[in-house]
Amino acid sequence: MCREFAIAESTWHRWVVQHGGMKANDAKRLKELESENARLKKIVADQALDIDMLREISKGNF
Repeated sequence: MCREFAIAESTWHRWVVQHGGMKANDAKRLKELESENARLKKIVADQALDIDMLREISKGNF
């Protein structure tokens, strides 16, 4: 199989471990969810920075 697709065996084994029983649709959905999760984490981090900034400003430490 690895020769047929011209990939290293280590790549194949890593893929099997990560996506063992998944079908192509499941793997695609997982990738979409991971992307969405990363986007949401960035939004939360930005909001936390904004809240911190507002706390400092309200204290008068600007």
